[in-house]
Amino acid sequence: MFSSRAPSVGLTRTYLMRAIDALASATATYAIPLLVLITTGSTALTGLAFLLEWTPRLAAFAFAGSLVDRWGAGRVFRTSNLVRTAVVALAGAVLLALPSAGAATTSVVLAFGAASGLLAEVSFVAVETLGAEVSRRWGAGAHRVQSVQTGIDQGALLVGPLLGGLLLLAGPTVLLALVAALALTAAATAPSGGTMADHRPVPSSPLTGWRTLRRIPALAWLVGGLAASNLATGVLQAAAPITVIHRFHYSTAAVGAVWSAAAVVSLLTVWATRRAIDRWQVWPVGAAAAGVATAACLATALAPGFATYTATVAAVMAGDGALTVVLRTLRSRLIPAQAFGSTLAVTIILVLLPLPLAGALVAAVPAADLPHLLLVCAALQGVVMAACFSGLRRHRAACDPPPPSVPSLRTSRPVLPADSP
Repeated sequence: MFSSRAPSVGLTRTYLMRAIDALASATATYAIPLLVLITTGSTALTGLAFLLEWTPRLAAFAFAGSLVDRWGAGRVFRTSNLVRTAVVALAGAVLLALPSAGAATTSVVLAFGAASGLLAEVSFVAVETLGAEVSRRWGAGAHRVQSVQTGIDQGALLVGPLLGGLLLLAGPTVLLALVAALALTAAATAPSGGTMADHRPVPSSPLTGWRTLRRIPALAWLVGGLAASNLATGVLQAAAPITVIHRFHYSTAAVGAVWSAAAVVSLLTVWATRRAIDRWQVWPVGAAAAGVATAACLATALAPGFATYTATVAAVMAGDGALTVVLRTLRSRLIPAQAFGSTLAVTIILVLLPLPLAGALVAAVPAADLPHLLLVCAALQGVVMAACFSGLRRHRAACDPPPPSVPSLRTSRPVLPADSP
């Protein structure tokens, strides 16, 4: 909420906070399994590290939104990053005292991964809430803010793994030192006033978020559609190493090349989505993105060769990137500020829940049948997405509000509503 006693968080500061936080999270997320592999040489423990890192992330959404509603996004962001700095520093100090390999070293790395994953999602909910506060001040220009924020996240996903891999060559201590420095810098960028000092505590819980989501049909339709889309995308991602290595007979390096190409295309699509929404509004752009993602997913299952597979995967991720901008734009427009944190957390849980199911399906299906599994999931995605955007059409006024008189983001500050300071 905005108060007349202090300025709200500015646009540039919000972008800076998000960039530093996203880079810290991406670097740690991709480096921890590599660190386990280096110290143990065990692929089983590497998989366990990934599981232990992501399980707390999903659990964090059960309470992160309530923390933001009660204590304010700025305060939660700063505190979570300060705690992350302390956790990283402690892990680094312990690893310095322990041998480079062994059960104790592995236990410390696994525990650090779990704690780091949980804190990363708490800070994400907080900075996403701050971004939504800025978006609301821009009204019909909210998608511009959200496209920049999505681009920041995509950029961190490109740079983070590369940075983590390079730093591990210098040693785990160097890697942990950088993550700690990034977390501390992120905490330092959080405002000491504005939304942090003047936040009015709001009692909330996941149940509050669920009730709020049910009262916003447009957002509920979109979340349902994206859940089905994530099931298909999750199957595609989980099956990619098997498809590239066993079906097309390429190396593990080719798997990384596929996703790097997809990430670049996704970044370009996020930029194009901003301009498309400027011209055609949210609903048509979202419907087109859903169509592209579904058609590309079907084409991926039928791809006859590696080059075609790489192109169709890039198209899937391009559609997914555009849908992310649409989702974030509608969240910032439609969720009431008083219950934003808890409702945001519920939407994230619902969208992410199909990912573990996708992993279980890939594990249960023989490698030769994975294209058929992807075909079924893509067909399901198409049916659900068609129903989703058919339902959204009835609430198009909420999705595509008439553009108010808002100055350009490049030249002026936002015009706040009359009852704002």
